[in-house]
Amino acid sequence: MLKIAMGQMEVIPGHPDQNTAKILAMIADAKAQSADIVIFPEMAVPGYLLGDTWEQSSFLKDCESYGQDIIAASAGITVIFGNIAVDWSKKNNDGRVRKYNALFTAQNGKLIQPDNMPYPYVIKTLMPNYREFDDTRHFFSLQKLARELGTTPDQLLSPVTVKVKGQHYRIGCLLCEDGWGDNYELEPFTILGRHKPDFFVNISASPYTLGKNDKRNRVFGAQAQQADVPLFYVNAIGLQNNGKTIYTFDGSSTAYNAQGHVVAVAPEYQENLALIDMGQIDKSKPVDKSTEKDIAHIYRALHYGVKRFLENIHMKKVVIGISGGIDSAVAAALYAKIVGPENLLLVNMPSVFNSETTKGLSQQLANNLGCQYMIVPIQQSVDHTVDQLEHTPMTYLTDGSTTNLSVSSFVTENIQARDRSARVLAGAAAAFGGGFTCNANKAETTVGYSTLYGDQSGFLAALADLWKHQVYALAYYMNEEVYGREVVPQGIIDIVPSAELSNAQNVDEGKGDPIKYPYHDYLFRAFIERWEKAAPQDILEWYAAGTVEENLGCEPGLIAKYFPTAADFIADLERWWNLFCGMAIAKRIQAPPILAVSRRAYGFDHREAQNGPYYTRRYRELKAQLLNK
Repeated sequence: MLKIAMGQMEVIPGHPDQNTAKILAMIADAKAQSADIVIFPEMAVPGYLLGDTWEQSSFLKDCESYGQDIIAASAGITVIFGNIAVDWSKKNNDGRVRKYNALFTAQNGKLIQPDNMPYPYVIKTLMPNYREFDDTRHFFSLQKLARELGTTPDQLLSPVTVKVKGQHYRIGCLLCEDGWGDNYELEPFTILGRHKPDFFVNISASPYTLGKNDKRNRVFGAQAQQADVPLFYVNAIGLQNNGKTIYTFDGSSTAYNAQGHVVAVAPEYQENLALIDMGQIDKSKPVDKSTEKDIAHIYRALHYGVKRFLENIHMKKVVIGISGGIDSAVAAALYAKIVGPENLLLVNMPSVFNSETTKGLSQQLANNLGCQYMIVPIQQSVDHTVDQLEHTPMTYLTDGSTTNLSVSSFVTENIQARDRSARVLAGAAAAFGGGFTCNANKAETTVGYSTLYGDQSGFLAALADLWKHQVYALAYYMNEEVYGREVVPQGIIDIVPSAELSNAQNVDEGKGDPIKYPYHDYLFRAFIERWEKAAPQDILEWYAAGTVEENLGCEPGLIAKYFPTAADFIADLERWWNLFCGMAIAKRIQAPPILAVSRRAYGFDHREAQNGPYYTRRYRELKAQLLNK
């Protein structure tokens, strides 16, 4: 019987030379283990998220050249791999050369043409054009090709027939999204199933998203069971980005038997060549479902993503400004595991508003990590800046009149934040030979609760796709599972979250941030992560029906606790919606790259325009009704 190897490899975007070298090495390994077929991920040669690199003809020709190297290496083995396919005689809709996202099947130095395809490769049918995906910008789909040829995708979609050990096998080949056809006008899996393939292959370049693997196992397991044949899903590992958002690819390549059971899973974030004996697959014992908590998967994604990002930009040292708060503490614990305590510099920058409590907790955190530590008070420099601004005359050159600026307490708060980042951390990072981090969480990012050129600055926002409650969960997880001891002090976990920029945020008096995280985490999540995004009209309709907590998924009783009246609830909703749709967009546009773990991260994953807040007619009617009761 067939022995099939699943080649889970790290795909380095934009580097077909390195990717091809890895593919050739894994082919040799598969041959050494007597594999008959070896399968590699979608776009294994060029990478997937490449921006407009796809518009470079020289790059396309380079990918074709490396594809020929892989075809030549297929002597004595069948190789299935993803690469860009180019028809130089035709054009895409944008007038550039025709490009296909393609699956190639090579055997004994030649390509095997799918039964009904006009090309010697399988063309991706379904083009994802949501979240980070932008396939229709660059690639011509099988649907478009069918229309051009005056036929239908049903006629073109067909198995690839290979001859191995004297026997013919019909393989139903799918490229990533082709296996997720529920919301499309056609389902490639169903169409291929009519041809009765002996097994299915789905090659993917699928970024990690919390919960996606469980959903994929349900969907792909059901497909295998429905077709009554095995299905092999092969995904890449690695780190790819679209400039503003960074995605980890976790691999988790999986073999499903004809009963739809998971019988083999490659480890997350590790290169792996897994061999499956087709004669034993239906007898194989199903792999136990993971009982790990979500936070364990999040930690692995963050650790891998940050580590690879630092390696990609050749940064070995990191500086973190720590305040005695939870976000910077969790960031410090995360980076210490990645770069080592000797390469991590923590800087505490107190002003007159920082309590002895938080200063002590910062020291305790640094002691627990055993890293580099320094204390740089900022009050003198802040006072100097304020004094300069207020006592330096401002001359109106039209008439020669002079006035002086008045620095408010709010502006002074911003000066503190900018002094910490733009002066101290930037200078310390340069002197230390590294970069400094942005420690913002997703709730703060949603409403712009940060200072431009201040605490929003940094080379990477590693925690900006985590809600505040997830940051706390990560602190507990690292203490208990990663370090096995209390690294993030319990005092930091227990203290009220506060920026400590004024007396109004005195932690010793229980005063903190204006964001009520047990409620606002979930309200803000409804703005961004729901597939049908919630807007004020939806929230107010839920409020009128008494179902806000049920729809948001937050703790029952919070609405009554935080908002005694409808006026209080509406004022809070409008405050944050105005920020979310207003200044926060400008801040997000200028924010550092964000490492994605959720179903919708900020950056290019969530595309937005600076149009200001809007309230629908129905919202205004509901508001009037509730306020007039």
